[in-house]
Amino acid sequence: MGGKYRIKGDKYPRMRRPRRRGRLAFGVVASVAALSLAGWGTLQLIDVFTGGDKASAAGPETDCATKKATASPSSSAAALPKPGQITVNVLNATARGGLAKTTADELKKRGFRIGDVGNATATYDKKVKGVGILLGPSSALKTSLPVLGTQLASAETRTDTRKGAEVDLIIGTAFKNLTAKAAADKALAALTSPQPTATASTKPSC
Repeated sequence: MGGKYRIKGDKYPRMRRPRRRGRLAFGVVASVAALSLAGWGTLQLIDVFTGGDKASAAGPETDCATKKATASPSSSAAALPKPGQITVNVLNATARGGLAKTTADELKKRGFRIGDVGNATATYDKKVKGVGILLGPSSALKTSLPVLGTQLASAETRTDTRKGAEVDLIIGTAFKNLTAKAAADKALAALTSPQPTATASTKPSC
């Protein structure tokens, strides 16, 4: 051969193929991608078999969401009876006639069940100076009596040793009328449907 490939003496030219750097770079990139994919797959498998880690990591947010979703009125509010479940004896302790009947009729219109209607016993007759007394068994102190109390603001609440669930509304000297129906309905709604409240001061902030 002639030119630069001409053989001179005992030295021979090295005929090498040109390096293909493109294939080498592609191979490196492919290897890195394969390793990354394998690592990602391994992490996914670890998450599957140790799912508790994610739950614990998201714990505070989950607790907040759960507490907000389950916030509800107190059990005592939920146990309050409706007016139709309360039997009221309306008793007049004043010298004015007809108060027991007119008051009983109005309470009936507002949904209460009416029991005895008449004059108060000697224990209370002419001895109730305020607007009235709400009287019932101790079991009614946080149930029937508060509900009835929405109908006569400022009435005094008392309990006795009676048996049964009936309650008394004893009309006093200062009585004029029952609480206006609109105001009584608003008070009853607030009593039976209070706003939910936070339960624990140590809960995580949301």
